[in-house]
Amino acid sequence: MDKLIAGVDEVGRGPLVGDVVTAAVILDPSNPIEGLNDSKKLSEKKRIVLAQEIREKALYWNIGRANPAEIDKLNILHATMLAMVRAVQGLPVTPDFVRVDGNRLPAWNYSSEAVVKGDSLHQEISAASIIAKVERDNDMLALHEAFPQYNFAGHKGYPTKAHFAALAEFGVLDCYRKSFKPVKALLTNDTQIAASAQ
Repeated sequence: MDKLIAGVDEVGRGPLVGDVVTAAVILDPSNPIEGLNDSKKLSEKKRIVLAQEIREKALYWNIGRANPAEIDKLNILHATMLAMVRAVQGLPVTPDFVRVDGNRLPAWNYSSEAVVKGDSLHQEISAASIIAKVERDNDMLALHEAFPQYNFAGHKGYPTKAHFAALAEFGVLDCYRKSFKPVKALLTNDTQIAASAQ
């Protein structure tokens, strides 16, 4: 029997808002998926098609998350590691081996390796990067529906000029990561303004 190798990747360390999202995927060697690559190198349209195919053809897959409160409490690196642990632990089987994109591994007992640029080198990591990216983008589309004035569909929560302008105009929502510098600065400023107004 083939070894069960899980690929793990994360999406959303840089944005100011929302969960950091990870995925763990165990591909089926007898049911290959054409066109897997680092999610950043694929068009949005291609990612959506591939994400669906991965969900249908992979032996197992699972999404792991850490929310803004956990990110603020643990810091983004540790929250990402926690989300990775959740992604792998949530698989219905225990993988024989885990490959993680990047240069560090979570503290876990799985036989594993960290692979820099792994999402371009190993198909199981590419697959994880694609379904994590589509999942996180869907989060942003849902936020956009709820708060269209922030244009989350456009910047996906990343710190762009337009995002900063919306943040300055409309303020900090609960789903923001309050420990991130630009958000913290706004909150601190608001608090100072409120205090001086009293």
